[in-house]
Amino acid sequence: MIRLFNVYYPVRTLVLLIGEALIVWTSFLLGVVLVRQQDTYIALFYEHGFYKIFGVTALVLLCSHWSDLYDTARLNSKGEIFFRLLMVVAMLAFILAAVALVRPDYLLGAGPSEVGRFGPSEVGLVILAVALIGWRMAFAWLGQLPILVERVYVLGTGDRAQRVVLGLRQNPEIGVEIASWTGKMEGAVTRESVAAHLMEVVHKQKVHRVIVAMPDRRGTIPMRELLDLRMQGVKIEEATTWLEKISGKIEVENLYPSWLVYGEGFRRSAAFILVRRVVSIVISLIGLILALPLLPLIMLAIRLDSKGPIFYTQARVGKAGHIFKVVKFRTMRQDAEAENGPQWAGDKDPRVTRVGKFLRSLRLDEIPQLWCVLKGDMAFVGPRPERPEFIERLSKEIPYYGVRHMVRPGLTGWAQVKYKYGSTVADSREKLQYDLFYIKNASIGLDLLIMFQTVKTVLLRRGAQ
Repeated sequence: MIRLFNVYYPVRTLVLLIGEALIVWTSFLLGVVLVRQQDTYIALFYEHGFYKIFGVTALVLLCSHWSDLYDTARLNSKGEIFFRLLMVVAMLAFILAAVALVRPDYLLGAGPSEVGRFGPSEVGLVILAVALIGWRMAFAWLGQLPILVERVYVLGTGDRAQRVVLGLRQNPEIGVEIASWTGKMEGAVTRESVAAHLMEVVHKQKVHRVIVAMPDRRGTIPMRELLDLRMQGVKIEEATTWLEKISGKIEVENLYPSWLVYGEGFRRSAAFILVRRVVSIVISLIGLILALPLLPLIMLAIRLDSKGPIFYTQARVGKAGHIFKVVKFRTMRQDAEAENGPQWAGDKDPRVTRVGKFLRSLRLDEIPQLWCVLKGDMAFVGPRPERPEFIERLSKEIPYYGVRHMVRPGLTGWAQVKYKYGSTVADSREKLQYDLFYIKNASIGLDLLIMFQTVKTVLLRRGAQ
């Protein structure tokens, strides 16, 4: 796996992405060559054809990303992949048709010679549809070649080892094949039996890596054999690191304080804090300016839909436990907590108004929080701020929950784009694990990646409650 923006990406996914970018580029380049022929040089250089091909390529990759074509966990079959590929081509065709109506000179190779017949864009679309399906079929075949598969042995028998095994099997794009694991042993699990099983599998199946997932290492871990394998070139890694790579979160079970103290990450320089603050201010100002035309319409809709104030404020816990007031558009009845007191919003919550449901689905109720970002109570990216009434309970039931208060809370965050809306203690535990990953790996690149993913999350209405 390759680490970009402090996030781990499978090499296969990056190869797939780069391959599709080259295919899109080549398809439309061929469209120009086949249609313009002798005028190809003019179309590419004097009519800015290369820039137009670059724009179309970026648009196709963006549509593929929004269609989850690079997220294999959301794809169930080859048929679904091919259907979504054709949908991407169809979306591109509609977009190009709209551009042709508004600004035909923006189309690739557009000119008087293309009127009344197929132009480079149309020919490129046909080539692209065939090439994308062919590339996906070839990529699936290449991924099965033994030379491109890394074999691993998972050392462990408990829940942690099972999570590693399951995670690797559910993410074939990582390019890892499980040769075996300790849980498949027969008989009693002792240091000697574990060592014998490990060495037998490693030598018979030429294992490249051993992932250690034993919660209790005293007396059962074959340390001498692991050292010998390390000297022979076999990679030895701890399960926590691999679970972090696979899932994009840090599991709080079996997590020791020493790992937080001595592990990589959890570091912030003064320069990083300053740049991050500047980025939050700039993005928030841009967001407020863009939202200005919507504000009167939202305020009027809230006023006409139900009784009560347009805005509401609520106490939240920020950095270092600081209490501040968060501001939002009101989306619930005025007496939402009159009977039962503070509680999480649930699925199909009856307290949510009709306008409130719409605002929540598009995250429009969050717009006033941009003011909290400008004031410094929040950052644009970070863990979501929680209410003080819930913090005391969550801190008792979830280990390391207080770590999330090391940084400013955010309007959006890694947990928001990776997990659904949380309404239980179990959800809060799961979201904490994503928050820990963000705090450990925080960087400007990761912040920008989260902002980019947030756009997709909002447009597809994922995680709203």
